[in-house]
Amino acid sequence: QVQLVESGGGLVQAGGSLRLSCAASGSIFSVDYMAWYRQAPGKQRELGARSTSGGSTYYVDSVKGRFTISRDNAKNTVFLQMNSLKPADTAVYYCTSGPWDSNPYWGQGTQVTVSS
Repeated sequence: QVQLVESGGGLVQAGGSLRLSCAASGSIFSVDYMAWYRQAPGKQRELGARSTSGGSTYYVDSVKGRFTISRDNAKNTVFLQMNSLKPADTAVYYCTSGPWDSNPYWGQGTQVTVSS
């Protein structure tokens, strides 16, 4: 089992920045990736950014150049630095992690609201 706890969401004006954190605990040696999904009102949950244990990263096109995912392995924490935020980035952001061949673990989510 892996427990994930997100923090850092909030309300920000367009063009501003936020940094999300996700602290992992439990059987973290079993995970192959840590990632951030987001779900906007009325829309499906989508993968925003992912960092693998091998060091590779992935970003959905809509956040490339604005968001950066990083990890502090000593603290078992993954971060999502979000710059140049847009109202379209408003969503609940979920931290997720797991092995490639099993269902992922999910955090409880943190709300990000970007005002115009």
